[in-house]
Amino acid sequence: MSAVTVSDGIGSSLAEVVRSVIAEIRPKLIEAAFSGNTGESDNIRHGDNFLSVHDMWMHERYKALLADRLGSFVYASEEAEPEVVGTEPEPDLCILVDPLDTSELAVRGLNGYTHVMAYSRSLARPVASVVGDIYHHIQLYVAARDVDGVDRAFAVAADNLCRPLMVRAPKRLSESLVTNFLMRPMERFVPLSQQEGLLQALGAPAPDGKQRGRIGLDFGSVSLCHVAAGFTEAVIEFAKGFAIWDLAPGHYILTAAGGVVVDLDGDPITLDYELDSKANIAKAMDRRQTFIAAGSEQLAREIAQALAV
Repeated sequence: MSAVTVSDGIGSSLAEVVRSVIAEIRPKLIEAAFSGNTGESDNIRHGDNFLSVHDMWMHERYKALLADRLGSFVYASEEAEPEVVGTEPEPDLCILVDPLDTSELAVRGLNGYTHVMAYSRSLARPVASVVGDIYHHIQLYVAARDVDGVDRAFAVAADNLCRPLMVRAPKRLSESLVTNFLMRPMERFVPLSQQEGLLQALGAPAPDGKQRGRIGLDFGSVSLCHVAAGFTEAVIEFAKGFAIWDLAPGHYILTAAGGVVVDLDGDPITLDYELDSKANIAKAMDRRQTFIAAGSEQLAREIAQALAV
């Protein structure tokens, strides 16, 4: 296996593929929302997750488009077992894909996201990642490793305006918007509501008496991208943990933007997801990771101290 860098066009190729798939799937999802025909299917791989015909269409569409651009790779999609695409028996690239994140909301015309990440098995790290937002003007969050080995992150709007993502001045917890995937009532919302220390810290008044801390709802990898863009200050997941396809693409983008992703003890989570073999890729897809993602180490530490887990 030989290492692949963004000089080979991986970052731009992923961005083009994601944008193309978004343009194709959006009309289908909007039609599903207005017709009420969501195309729900039994989810054999993940019994508690919503699965639609649109998830499976995107799974197959990504595989075909990526094969045209990248040649050989290990295709590790949420919707199937890992497989080698192309003629190389041991390709360097592992392409991690969550075809349609928040699909039960996407078919309602509310929120929909899609994740693609390229991981170099020889470098043991990501080299490019794209998180696509199907319904909003800020359409792509991208990170890629340049020819000098430097990771850079940026956001691309639907009108092609590109903005770099970089470190901002840190905020205190009491000044922050902290998000969580709190949609599932018993699995996520109730445990969050019991975090009295965190809620009190968020609700603490500033010297002028105003309470600026907020809890918000966010989803999968795009939640880490929102931190990278400075739209939110942090995202937490302590109840169940994120699967690799929900965490890894945004993890790389936030890290490239200068943010931090740590475990609940405050220790950094490595970008080496151990995807060096098909067996380890399959194991990685079965794991879940709790974490704190923040724009600064200071805020991550403050959240870790406030959380009771």
